[in-house]
Amino acid sequence: MTEIVLRGIQKWFGPVQVIKDLNLTIAPNEFIVMLGQSGCGKTTTLRAIAGLETIDEGDILIDGKPVQHLKCSDRDIAMVFQSFSLYPHMTVFENIAFPLRATRMGKADVDKAVREIARVLRITDLLDRRPSALSGGDMQRVAIGRALVRQPKAMLMDEPIGALDAKLREEMRAEIKRLHLKQGSTTIYVTHDQVEAMSLADRIVIMHEGVLQQVGSPEEVYSRPQNLFVAQFVGSPVMNVSPAAVRDDGGAVSVAVDATVPGFPFPRELLGHLNGHASGGALAMGIRPEGVLVSREARDGYVPVEVHLIEPLGSYDIVDLKVGEAMLRARTSAGFVPAAGERVHARIDPAQAHFFDTASGQSLGVRL
Repeated sequence: MTEIVLRGIQKWFGPVQVIKDLNLTIAPNEFIVMLGQSGCGKTTTLRAIAGLETIDEGDILIDGKPVQHLKCSDRDIAMVFQSFSLYPHMTVFENIAFPLRATRMGKADVDKAVREIARVLRITDLLDRRPSALSGGDMQRVAIGRALVRQPKAMLMDEPIGALDAKLREEMRAEIKRLHLKQGSTTIYVTHDQVEAMSLADRIVIMHEGVLQQVGSPEEVYSRPQNLFVAQFVGSPVMNVSPAAVRDDGGAVSVAVDATVPGFPFPRELLGHLNGHASGGALAMGIRPEGVLVSREARDGYVPVEVHLIEPLGSYDIVDLKVGEAMLRARTSAGFVPAAGERVHARIDPAQAHFFDTASGQSLGVRL
């Protein structure tokens, strides 16, 4: 049961600040995924927790005790890297046993611990092989086993499956989640792959240029992004974001993404949620592709649009719709729109719309 707390963490590399006043509490047994683009500070944060990087300001607490001045070996934390880093001259058994033998554990206890972790990882039949005889997925299992075998307080993973092919990544995601549920260890996992983040995390920590942007469950960061960066970083395809103008025609309210075409109808209560942005403020509307509803026939509340491009993705299509000079991406059933160039009709689902202040990038928190 290990709690990790980051309090006011600051880190510079020369004149460049890579972590900016980071505050985060990771609960015991929680699976946290740190998500962001390359260079956002997520790996530096992970290495700072492990003790592989020093911090310039702030505190790192493990179970309430500051550890930022302790060596790696004194923090009782295990780390798995993207590169497998196995000893090529040793068997799988010897690789997993190495950290236990370094502590002078008895031979019988080492054998018991290694075989137990091998059973959990389903690699018992590989114990006599050397790394050169293993697949990429099996090598990563061995690396994870070597980290877990000494039962550390927490497990840190730095893009551990990034070097694997797509099929193996899918298998290893399921394996890592299963292992976490079985072992119950506090886990921090770093990735730039949002599919990994959404499928693995209890909570996702999104970072950008060293600044924590949002912390929340996968559903929260997808459905309720706090700013434009999160809205356009999480999701595939990304959220549609367009400058928006709110039109009040007395009885009806509409939101236009292009001045030359009719606006999409919205409930009148939208005006009360926009905090003055409706009257000339810098406003952007965001909508996920599944929130853009498409009809092949004219219907009330639907705006005529032109199909610009269709991406068939098996069970569904992503359809680019030209709304004046603006573009909206919609998700439809496979083959619903027959060809590019077709005229169809679209509307925005008000319940799935998001509104942002374009000056600050912050969400206005509108929920209809």
